[in-house]
Amino acid sequence: MESIALNAPGGDLSIWSLFWEAGWVVKLVMIGLLVASVWCWAIIIDKLVSFARMRMALNRFEQVFWSGQSLEELYRSLSERKTTGMGSIFVAAMREWKKSFEKGARSPHGLQMRIDKAMDLALAREMERLEGRLGFLASIGSAAPFIGLFGTVVGIMTSFQAIAGSKSTNLAVVAPGIAEALLATAIGLLAAIPAVIGYNKLTSDAGKIGARMEGFADEFSAILSRQIDEKVAPRNQG
Repeated sequence: MESIALNAPGGDLSIWSLFWEAGWVVKLVMIGLLVASVWCWAIIIDKLVSFARMRMALNRFEQVFWSGQSLEELYRSLSERKTTGMGSIFVAAMREWKKSFEKGARSPHGLQMRIDKAMDLALAREMERLEGRLGFLASIGSAAPFIGLFGTVVGIMTSFQAIAGSKSTNLAVVAPGIAEALLATAIGLLAAIPAVIGYNKLTSDAGKIGARMEGFADEFSAILSRQIDEKVAPRNQG
């Protein structure tokens, strides 16, 4: 990283030299915040890519589902591989549907409840996967400024100790400690601001994807409900 030098009477106040001349507490604060910032960016980029892939997968599934292909054929093709999103909800519902009919389901209401429960569990698993690691962004967004402030306090204390030791209030004496303090604050904000923005953006995207999957689950539940009425109810009347 290119150093940004500041011409001051106190000597070299480049970012690199400020880091090396800082006390060990301030160094630990800076390193910790930089690592947290890098990890936040890794999470944000990974989530943006995975959310884009999820949206494309939802589009493909909806296109196939509403194309008129039979539910049995779609279930056979999806059950043979790992599924995500709407595919996972669909497979969970069809698996419960087939198990219930293999055991001779007699209660339409009970069958419908089991299918809805299976879809709810599949949806919850998908949402947990979508929202995974977003809590880290929220934690860094709220904690990083205070961690940086801690480094600021330590840096200012160092400045006052330098004043007391040299018995001079010359700016050249206090400038390094104050610069260290401001650098720790800046790194804290550098970690916090992207984390907060990324958390809000990704949480909103996850909510939209979740609402889309929930809407599909409701539609598919209505479709299966009609088929249950056609298959189970006449059997019970007979």
